Amino acid sequence: MRQIPVDTTTAQVMAAGPAEAKTNRQTGEIQTDRETGAKLMTVNVMFALEGNAPEILSITVPEPGITGELAMGTPLALTGLIARPWDNEFNGQRRHGIAFRAVAVTSLAAGQSEAA
Repeated sequence: MRQIPVDTTTAQVMAAGPAEAKTNRQTGEIQTDRETGAKLMTVNVMFALEGNAPEILSITVPEPGITGELAMGTPLALTGLIARPWDNEFNGQRRHGIAFRAVAVTSLAAGQSEAA
């Protein structure tokens, strides 16, 4: 499956809320990383490039990759962000989109380095 690296160096990225466990919509089961077994989390972020309206993106990240508090509006750094096109059929309807995944999501809030 194609993986497209996303350059975030010129973007403003902020938390749109706290991280939540990623669950399977059909079974309700918490999803885990196939390679490491780590629990997967979903982090909603506001992603804005200069001159464009911000968008809300849902990013999947392994739980150990989340550093710091992700309260609404907290500036974030995204490490290893990739976009992956997907398509499937659900309830007889063909659907498609882009899934985002990062190796790490790090809070850039003031005082974060002091807490480490």
